Amino acid sequence: MPPGKSFHLALIVCAQVLGLTLWFSGTAAGPSMAREAALPGDFLAWLTGAVQAGFVAGTLASAALALPDRLDPLRLIAGAALVGAAANALILVLPVGDPAVLALRVVTGAALAGVYPPGMKLAAGWADRNDTGLLVGLLVGGVTLGSAAPHLANALGGLDWRLTVAASSAAAVAAAALILAVRLGPRHAPAPPFRAAHAVALFRNRGALLATLGYLGHMWELYAMWAWIGPYLAASFAARRGAPDGTVGAAAAYVTFAVMGAGAVGCIAAGRLADRVGRTRVAIGAMAISGACCVLAGPAFGAHPALVLALGLVWGVTVVADSAQFSASVAELAEPGLAGALLTVQTSLGFALTLATIQAMPWLVARLGWQGGAFAVLAIGPALGCLAMARLRASSMAARLAGGRG
Repeated sequence: MPPGKSFHLALIVCAQVLGLTLWFSGTAAGPSMAREAALPGDFLAWLTGAVQAGFVAGTLASAALALPDRLDPLRLIAGAALVGAAANALILVLPVGDPAVLALRVVTGAALAGVYPPGMKLAAGWADRNDTGLLVGLLVGGVTLGSAAPHLANALGGLDWRLTVAASSAAAVAAAALILAVRLGPRHAPAPPFRAAHAVALFRNRGALLATLGYLGHMWELYAMWAWIGPYLAASFAARRGAPDGTVGAAAAYVTFAVMGAGAVGCIAAGRLADRVGRTRVAIGAMAISGACCVLAGPAFGAHPALVLALGLVWGVTVVADSAQFSASVAELAEPGLAGALLTVQTSLGFALTLATIQAMPWLVARLGWQGGAFAVLAIGPALGCLAMARLRASSMAARLAGGRG
C-alpha cells in the first residue's frame, strides 16, 4: 500500500460526502417549502429534476473541455464545490417558489459535475488491480451518504427548510477546504480528449453496451426512489396513524436519512464482493432485490412502521449497491483510450433518464396511489437491467471483468 493511501482516500471520501449534500438539499427542503407557499404537488419533482439536468449539461461540458486535465483537479473540485454552495445559498434570499430557484438548482447540478466525476478519478488514481471495485464503491458510498445527509439536517432543524439549505452550503464549503489537502495518487493520469465521435464506440462495443443498458435500468429506479422515498414514508406513517403527513414529518425525515444512508454500506460491501465474485453477479443480485422492493412498497404502505422501515433499509442498501459496478465494467471493456468517452456517455444517458422517472412519479401517485403501485413501475428498470447483465455474464466478454470473475 503506497504511503498515505488510506489517509488521502479518507479525505476524498469525506469531501464527497460533504460536497454531495448539495444534491438533495432541495429535495429534503422541498416539502416544507411547498407547504409554506402552497406550491403545486410536482414542485419537488422540478427541484430534483433541475439538478439532474444541470449535472448532465455540466458533465458533457466538462468532458468536452477536458477540465479535469486542463485544470488542477483539486482546485477544480474545490472551485466547483464553492460555486455549488453559493448557488444553493442564494435560494435563501429568493421568495419561496420563485422560478429563479429552479435556475439555481440547475447551476448547482452543473457545479456537482465538477465534484463527483473528478472525485471518482482522484480515487482511481490510488487504486490497485485487486481493489478497484472497493475504492469505487467507497466513493459511491460517500456520494450516497452525502445525498442522504440533507434529510438528517432537515429533521434536526425541525423541518425548517432554510436550515437544511444553509447546512448543505456550509458542508460544501468545508468540502472545498478538505479536498485541497489531498495528494494525487501514483496512478493518476490525464484522460484522452473527449470527442463526440467517440460516443458511437459505445454502440459498437457489445460488452460496454450491455453494461450501459444495465446501468440505465439501475438509473430508471435509483433517483426516482431517492427523490420520492421521503414523501412515501411520510404518507405511509400518516396513513397508519390517521394523521396529516406534516405531523409525522420529523420521523419520516429521520427514516429517509436512514434508508438512503444505508446505501453507503451497500456500496462498500458490493464493491468488495464484486472484486471477489464478479461484477455481473453483484449487479444482478442487487437489482433483483431492489426491484422486488419496488413491487412490495405498495402492499407495505400504511403497515406497521417497523415493517416499512425494514423494507426501506433493504431497498436503500440494494438500490445503489450495484452502481459502481456498471462504470467499472465499461472501463474494463472499453478499447484503449476510449474508457473516458464511454463513461461520459454512460453517465449522461443515465442521468438524463432519471429526469423521466422523477417527473413521472407525481403523475403515477395521483393515478395509482402509493398503495396502488406507483413505485412498482420503477421495477421495470431493474428487471431489464438484470437481463442485460445476465447476457453480459454469459458472453465471452465477461472474462475481462473483475480479473476474469465476470
